[in-house]
Amino acid sequence: MREINVKQVTEAVAKLCKDSCYYLPEELLAYYKKAVAVEESPLGKEILNTIIENAELAKSKDVPICQDTGLTVVFMEIGQDVHFAGGDLYTAIHQGVADGYVKGYLRKSSVDDPVFVRKNTNDNTPAIIHTTIVPGEKVKIIVCPKGCGSENMGAMKMLKPADGVEGIIKFVVDTVRSAGPNPCPPITVGVGIGGDMEKVAELAKYSLARKVGEHNANPKYAELEDTILELVNKTGIGPAGLGGSTTAVAVNIEYAPTHIGALPVAVNLNCHAARRAEVEL
Repeated sequence: MREINVKQVTEAVAKLCKDSCYYLPEELLAYYKKAVAVEESPLGKEILNTIIENAELAKSKDVPICQDTGLTVVFMEIGQDVHFAGGDLYTAIHQGVADGYVKGYLRKSSVDDPVFVRKNTNDNTPAIIHTTIVPGEKVKIIVCPKGCGSENMGAMKMLKPADGVEGIIKFVVDTVRSAGPNPCPPITVGVGIGGDMEKVAELAKYSLARKVGEHNANPKYAELEDTILELVNKTGIGPAGLGGSTTAVAVNIEYAPTHIGALPVAVNLNCHAARRAEVEL
């Protein structure tokens, strides 16, 4: 049994909050640089170059890529042979978020009551936490801050099994087309398929934690990712929604078993500042 003091978790989460908001993932920045050469729209090329310049300035100055530093989504893979000592794990995660956002001068966007009071919590807590127990004695932490412009454009639908692949494709592409410029394209399209209502939404969000260029391990789903990506980029929405061939950088699908009478599908979109940072303890 390996023991980890929760102070390590707090420190790691605080750093990941700042890193994810300051530094665009390297593989995504590389994608944008390649996209400039193939983007069909002159205005689209200009916007992509501006995105690249913005990301490089943010990195050099240690400032946020975007002013909306989002709600803090934390995914944890916890080895079953790990014991956390020194306090409560969730409290440690929330403290890490508070430290990262306050000391990192990141915008605090969390309100405590979603309807009546809507008072800012002033430290971006509480985090939205998803934990998974896995074999071993390591802990992987992924922090994915999620801004509201793209989050508001997500959608979920309980399709019928008879709708099949064609129904899934139509729903995803229609969701992107309906979103238009609002999620700040180029976007990453996260898709969850299967499970039930709450599981499919989690799958869609988790798919956005994947690095750009990584496909689903199942060849059929990987092929479906490519098919949908091609159709999304044919919508012509383009960078910033001002037209062009680079509407999305990737379509990421995660799936789970479901009921014989169900085919749940959820879509969660990431903006061009697809923030993600991770560490293994």
